[in-house]
Amino acid sequence: MINEKKIKVLIVLADFYKNISNNLLCGAQEVFKKEKINYNIVRVPGALEIAQTIKFYFDSKLENYDGFLALGCVIKGDTYHFEIVSNESARSLSYLSIHFSIPIANGILTTFDKKQALERSDINKLNKGKESALACLSMIKIRQKLN
Repeated sequence: MINEKKIKVLIVLADFYKNISNNLLCGAQEVFKKEKINYNIVRVPGALEIAQTIKFYFDSKLENYDGFLALGCVIKGDTYHFEIVSNESARSLSYLSIHFSIPIANGILTTFDKKQALERSDINKLNKGKESALACLSMIKIRQKLN
């Protein structure tokens, strides 16, 4: 079990592709329940709003979180919008993580089509929500060892 002290995680979930995001959430919740992790969920419209929301909660004095889990999905369409959303959401999360030493796991799927997104969010098979939750806990554990 990872949980040496009671860990609290905020899951920030982009609802643009709600069914896919909910599958990712189920995978993450499975991991957190197994590891007895306290977590809260906040839903945002899309992937670009995730980093901003994490920063809001990081700066807030109302609640303290040991780490953050970004979950959502970006599916390629016919325009350049896919590249902007994919690149900027990943860049923003990396910036927050490095600049403020925040344990953040990026579980935002970036896929070429809905079929790929459904495969990577399948609750019974490959679920990137599970993988991202485990990555989040690993980063929290590293941070705790150094503090």
